[in-house]
Amino acid sequence: MASDVFVLLKTYNNSTKVDLTHDLSAQRAAVDRVLSAFRSICGPDGVSLGEAVREQHGKDESVHKCRPPDVVVFPRCVEEVSALAKVCHDHNLPIIPFGTGTGLEGGVGAVKGGVCFSLRNMDQVLDLHPEDFDVTVEPGVTRKALNAYLRDTGLWFPVDPGADASLCGMAATSASGTNAVRYGTMRENTLNLEVVLSDGRIIHTAGKGRRPRKTSAGYNLTNLFVGSEGTLGIITKTTLRLYGIPEAMVSAVCSFPSIQAAVDSTVQILQAGVPIARIGEEEREKLKIICDFKNSCENHDAYSTDVCVPLSRLPQIIVETKEDLLESRLTGPIAGHVGDGNFHCLMVVDPNDPDEQHRVHLFAERLARRALAMGGTCTGEHGVGLGKRVLLQEEVGPLAIQVMQGLKETLDPKNLMNPGKILLGLKGKRLFLGV
Repeated sequence: MASDVFVLLKTYNNSTKVDLTHDLSAQRAAVDRVLSAFRSICGPDGVSLGEAVREQHGKDESVHKCRPPDVVVFPRCVEEVSALAKVCHDHNLPIIPFGTGTGLEGGVGAVKGGVCFSLRNMDQVLDLHPEDFDVTVEPGVTRKALNAYLRDTGLWFPVDPGADASLCGMAATSASGTNAVRYGTMRENTLNLEVVLSDGRIIHTAGKGRRPRKTSAGYNLTNLFVGSEGTLGIITKTTLRLYGIPEAMVSAVCSFPSIQAAVDSTVQILQAGVPIARIGEEEREKLKIICDFKNSCENHDAYSTDVCVPLSRLPQIIVETKEDLLESRLTGPIAGHVGDGNFHCLMVVDPNDPDEQHRVHLFAERLARRALAMGGTCTGEHGVGLGKRVLLQEEVGPLAIQVMQGLKETLDPKNLMNPGKILLGLKGKRLFLGV
């Protein structure tokens, strides 16, 4: 029986390769047919076939290789996004949303080719309500740009993933950062989203123009799209919570005899209700060494991965991770959010050394599974993208994956929205090809 199954799978995979070659050829022909429609929607300057532009939009800050789209379009408003999506839907062309390209899990690679929707020209702060502590922005508005806009209002948006990312992109990846211990993540700070579906229809996840601080009305569609990484729709507006800028901020660097002592102190601080914004842990000397090494070795890549565990398990996983790094002959600092159990490993990798790349890959898998074994998650804030699809299955289990696949098929039945990300396969005979 086992051999029969193997032969069946082998035969199916061979036919899939043949079908893929045919599909790619048909897809390129479809792109050629729709170029005039694209130019009529967003102007001749809003469509690019240039190799440099396509490569720029085929890679993020991760180590995943560049996978350029067939064409890049630059819509200027939600109506243009909708019209472009309708054309793509009619011609079965994949759609890959692109904000600033600061992701860390290969989320913008066009693994099936298609059309990249670069949203940088939609860069307006649309509705600011200082008295209600909320604002609505387009996808071209970055975190730093919003806070500069808010400077004279006494308000700010505190979610800080480190990079100056697009705020809609931050919603799409469920970003957070070191401020999460006090202000939460994008899930807690996103009130409403405007989303263009794969067929061009436009929905507002909390109702058009609505921005209540809380709601118990129906399914939480907003959080369905937060963290969906462009696989369910294109986020074209996000309404966000704002906060008053603290009158004073005090920073301190504290040394502890052990990681356990640092975590114990963190727990006591949080239990006492002290208003802490950030609590971090860094291997400062190793961080400086690796940064200096990276600057002197321009041909090296920086590989970053993260996990998150319950706070009480943080000392154990950090100790085991340090030992694993030494045994794997890898150099990389650990930077952690002690307040929420999230930490990152950053390693410099020689792209021309297959053995080192292999050791990094195995280390990252062991780290993620170590976190899962402790009741944690394989990704605290980087997302799933290409790199952690198998780990997601291990984390949530087959039934939860089936539910996700059902949602994907309902909202995107043609599998056009950022295909190949988050989910490895679809139900039935359709298949997401591995990368």
